[in-house]
Amino acid sequence: MGAYKFSDMKIILLIIFLFSSISSITAQQCNQLLYGKTIGQLPFLKYGPGEDRLGGAKMTYLDTCIVMQVTDSTKDDFIVQLSKNHKAFIQKNNFQLISGFTKPAYTLTSSWKVYGDEKYDYASIGLEGKLPYRSVQQINPARIVVDIFGATSNTNWLTQLRSVKEIKNAYYEQVEDDVLRVTIELKHNQHWGYFISYKKNSLNIRVKRQPEKLRIRNLHIAIDAGHGGTSTGATGVTTGINEKEYNLRIAKALEKYLNKKHAKTFMTRNEDIDVGMIDRALMLRKEDPDILISIHLNAADDANVKGVSTYYRYIGFRPLTQTILNRILELKLSEFSNVGSFNYALSGPTEYPNCLVEVAFLSNVDDEKRILDPAFPKDVAKKIYKGIRDWLKENR
Repeated sequence: MGAYKFSDMKIILLIIFLFSSISSITAQQCNQLLYGKTIGQLPFLKYGPGEDRLGGAKMTYLDTCIVMQVTDSTKDDFIVQLSKNHKAFIQKNNFQLISGFTKPAYTLTSSWKVYGDEKYDYASIGLEGKLPYRSVQQINPARIVVDIFGATSNTNWLTQLRSVKEIKNAYYEQVEDDVLRVTIELKHNQHWGYFISYKKNSLNIRVKRQPEKLRIRNLHIAIDAGHGGTSTGATGVTTGINEKEYNLRIAKALEKYLNKKHAKTFMTRNEDIDVGMIDRALMLRKEDPDILISIHLNAADDANVKGVSTYYRYIGFRPLTQTILNRILELKLSEFSNVGSFNYALSGPTEYPNCLVEVAFLSNVDDEKRILDPAFPKDVAKKIYKGIRDWLKENR
């Protein structure tokens, strides 16, 4: 091969320079920041890509129109940047990509207002834009802790009115440069629920108060009969009976027994119809009950597994599930367990204490016989009632 001339080398260097410049521009265009906003009904964040039969582990439900940066994606989810050190996953059908958004260097908080009306207490936090958040319940003492991602404090004015009845204290910490932690201390040990949403750019944490008189007759109790319509649920191991039918029998027996005790009740379904989980959650949000009891029957691959179990997601709602389990065990059913951090759709709302009851196993011969007993729904209803009553006594 002959030697390059000096002029040839200049041409080669020029070509390399031009190619490098084009490549760098293309890379810069590909690396432009991508943003989207939450849409649809009940959008929620997940901690990671893990899945089980109920979906990935949920971090929190969000309001709509919250803008977040997209960093990557999977088949079904976008990976979003909440703050410098925090990411989450969100379903693609609850997130819409947008253009023309420029993220500010800082999103500052402004003044707060803590107040009450005739029904709720509120903590209203002024922000320059709608930011993502997550909440947790703490116990002993009872507190609601909300992390606002992307927020930097400029709050120098926190108005607190005497109209509050459940919020004991409200304050914040700047736990990271772009994460503001809001802490709301409650006056009572029991969490009665809260709801987070935006009103314009103010983040509102609506806190439910403990009822003045802790009696069954003063409660509004929602009852959910699991499955229905085309969703048949589990089937009996020897008879082939459908779970949906016996869920409804127990739910109706509970409704009748609670009405007899003068409680106000609400049923998510009264007949064999399809009612989706989102529809149930939204109707319950509108109904705004004091507590929710969801009725199911269980099943397992192992025919020896049997017994009753109760489920909760949030630690502040656990006490209700414990007292109900203790009472149903008086029916001489085996103890399967009390299960926490459960990823069931109706265990997800934070607005009210809720308890999922898996009454017995249709896949077990002995449990199935109990389920088929005509007296069983009323027996279970009576024990759930006593469990609720015990829980109320503990909180007086």
